[in-house]
Amino acid sequence: MTPLVPHHRSTPPHLRFLTGYPAHLLGQVQQLIDQHKLADVLRQRYPDRHDVRTDKALYDFVMDYKQRCLRSSEPLSKIAFDSKIQVIAHALGTHTMVSRVQGGKLKAKREIRVASLFKDTPPEFLRMIVVHELAHLKEREHNKAFYSLCTHMEPHYHQYEFDLRLYLVAQELKLWADPTSAGAE
Repeated sequence: MTPLVPHHRSTPPHLRFLTGYPAHLLGQVQQLIDQHKLADVLRQRYPDRHDVRTDKALYDFVMDYKQRCLRSSEPLSKIAFDSKIQVIAHALGTHTMVSRVQGGKLKAKREIRVASLFKDTPPEFLRMIVVHELAHLKEREHNKAFYSLCTHMEPHYHQYEFDLRLYLVAQELKLWADPTSAGAE
């Protein structure tokens, strides 16, 4: 068992996805881990899996959100799952602007890439990352306006983000497995 320390000091390695959260919250998470209940709590909260498995389905999913929430934002040229995005780098998705010279003009194209781990998560987690990346179309920095836009598009954004971080902790500790597979808890 790893002892917890206040958030102003170093966070235990297995709770690295929760860096910056208050010590009392980390204590609650550690208690769930110690009681072998973290995965069960998450499964109860998020029992479903989405069916967005292909780049085409992801494109349609993102464009539906964009049409409903950010109609006047710049167009997207590419939307795809990306197996190269690693959680280790603390990125779960990317929003990039690629500039190319076409004729005598500089053309900018925007792309959204979502980590492949989102192919098999609860729909709320996919919505959270899509909303996050779409918000970058309007706000580049993670500031108050950015998070305000996120909660405008998804009112439960902050809860989903926190629970996604819990899900990542559960995966890292190998607590999360398909309950229908052999050897799962």
